[in-house]
Amino acid sequence: MAKVNLDWKTAQSFITDAFVGVGVPREDAEICTDVLLESDRRGIESHGCNRFKPIYIDRINDGIQNPVTNFEIVKETECTAVVDGHDGMGQVIGYKSMKLAIEKAKKYGMGMVVVRNSCHYGIAGYYPTMACKEGCIGITGTNARPSVAPTFGVEGMFGTNPLTIGIPTDEEFDFLIDCATSITQNGKIEYYARINEDVHPGTVVDINGNAVEGDAGVALSQIRGGTAALTTLGGIGEALGGYKGYGYAMVVELLSSVLQDGNYGKALDGKDADGNKAPYHLGHFFIAIDTNHFLGEDLCRKKAGEIIRSVRASKKAPGAERIYSAGEKEYNIWCSRKETGVPINESVQAEMSKVRDDLKLNYIFPWEK
Repeated sequence: MAKVNLDWKTAQSFITDAFVGVGVPREDAEICTDVLLESDRRGIESHGCNRFKPIYIDRINDGIQNPVTNFEIVKETECTAVVDGHDGMGQVIGYKSMKLAIEKAKKYGMGMVVVRNSCHYGIAGYYPTMACKEGCIGITGTNARPSVAPTFGVEGMFGTNPLTIGIPTDEEFDFLIDCATSITQNGKIEYYARINEDVHPGTVVDINGNAVEGDAGVALSQIRGGTAALTTLGGIGEALGGYKGYGYAMVVELLSSVLQDGNYGKALDGKDADGNKAPYHLGHFFIAIDTNHFLGEDLCRKKAGEIIRSVRASKKAPGAERIYSAGEKEYNIWCSRKETGVPINESVQAEMSKVRDDLKLNYIFPWEK
């Protein structure tokens, strides 16, 4: 599919206005837009404009996500807080929760905030990046609608459950590992379906325990219908360590539920007892660790930089161009996209045009010229 670049200023203005148009307060809309576009800045197109309409606008219009976020702190101590998001905007809940965790860490050394009754909070890496900018180590995770099977299982019992960690360095980019504990995520399968790319072998298992291959749209329908599931990191079975991905996925599931009395597993499928659309009631957790309560931010950044540079300088495999650090490729993509804008594929072009027309917003997109 042909892609057209949309400049960042127009993208930011339009998406913010669209969120406002469906009832999100402008200050909150600006947060949602920044989180969404951060994904495209890093080249993670599965979680950027690609999900703008179906995951956020449509859910608000369907009445299963509240455009006005009620951020309620139901319990708080010096270092911890339990938040009820009341099915508001996940990005707003995530931003405020990590900000609160950072504030606690700056005062007491460490802060942890857990959340229940939230919605999809966008690119997980956004929140540890907030912490790194403040000289803190940041950690976050979230559960999600059940689409991943446990090792030796074929039924989606938990979500793609990213475990995301950011550590400040003295380089132009901080160390940031942001990935699902499944071998791939729903957003990638959705993206493959949009661009007519086949499912990658070993990433999806059917109800009979066989690997699903071929049309990503068909695989997505099977996952949604409960006749297939994503596999954990390591893939099918134990031979390549699938049990490790399963274990880490369960860590995220537990931390997203047990401290805040949140929903889990099948209760996160976005359906009520009659099969109608319903709020997802997701859970998140956010941890901030202030480096200045240890031996200082400068030392942390210098030591972290030394470590990742020593690894990058190690012997490369024959034919390999270089060894990368987590967060480096995303930083390079942002550098290359600063002037060119965000690439929009044809299906997303149509969605953005429809949202504009429905909300009667005054924009002319480059693909319409």
